[in-house]
Amino acid sequence: MTPNQLQFQPGLSLSSFLHDYGTEALCEAALEKSRWPKGYICPACESRSHCIVWHGRVKTFQCNRCHTQVTLTAGTIFHATKLSLVKWFQAMYFMTQTKNNVSALELKRLIGVCYRTAWRVKHKLAQVMSEREETTILSGRVEVDDAYLGGQHPGGKAGRGSENKVPFVAAVETNDQGHPMRAVFTPVKSFSSAEIAAWALNWLAPTATVVSDGLACFRAVTAAGCAHAPQIVGTKRKSTDMDCFAWVNTLLSNIKTAIVGMEKLSVLVVLLLVVRFLTWSRLTGSPAYLRGQFALKNSLAATRLSNPCHR
Repeated sequence: MTPNQLQFQPGLSLSSFLHDYGTEALCEAALEKSRWPKGYICPACESRSHCIVWHGRVKTFQCNRCHTQVTLTAGTIFHATKLSLVKWFQAMYFMTQTKNNVSALELKRLIGVCYRTAWRVKHKLAQVMSEREETTILSGRVEVDDAYLGGQHPGGKAGRGSENKVPFVAAVETNDQGHPMRAVFTPVKSFSSAEIAAWALNWLAPTATVVSDGLACFRAVTAAGCAHAPQIVGTKRKSTDMDCFAWVNTLLSNIKTAIVGMEKLSVLVVLLLVVRFLTWSRLTGSPAYLRGQFALKNSLAATRLSNPCHR
């Protein structure tokens, strides 16, 4: 069997992670750079002029114009946390380094906290990532497939049309080099033309070219102004053997593997979390699940809340 070269690309080693984020000071510097890439900006008056005020060990940014004070963790999921940033960063690292995912019980042992803390940390990270994905719009070439995910139930029909599973639309945007850039996984009521048309209007840009199998409902993507390039599959021409569906099949396979470690999370949150870790960055052009450095930075960026609060 020919080795899959993607599996042998370098990631972020534990020693490299500890070198970059092994102390509280390093984590604070990374968080500050993520929040204010071009320097501090006052959330009240948008002034850049500021000074540092210390309240005990707490570093506070004070605006020189309006005197608003903001801590480094205000407006993020770290706000008012009693857990050190080192522990949070370790949690992000271990959650992004394996496609099999990590359970809350395993995370508890890895970062040295109680089970309840590990559970809350994992769910908070999952939630902010899922919220960040809500504005994703796919453009260019987009691979689309129908998917059914859910628990195991005896009896009933398997696969397409199963009453035991939830239907999802899986879509992956690829660039001119054929590299996956972004992905979305969206639950739908059914695979009808009306449902797919509504899905396309929400998630696809009019410039997108949709590559799908011959399922009739996918023709409805044209309602969003998209071009449609159906590929006929059958018993002698399986989609899993076709290069045009390589990345959507890869992501579906990885997601089914990752779900095993995602206890007590809704299927939608699971999908959105896994997508954030497994898709490629349109900024770096490299796979997040292979380059752990980017996966960590991407999950860090997702920790910012939409409505930042003050101290």
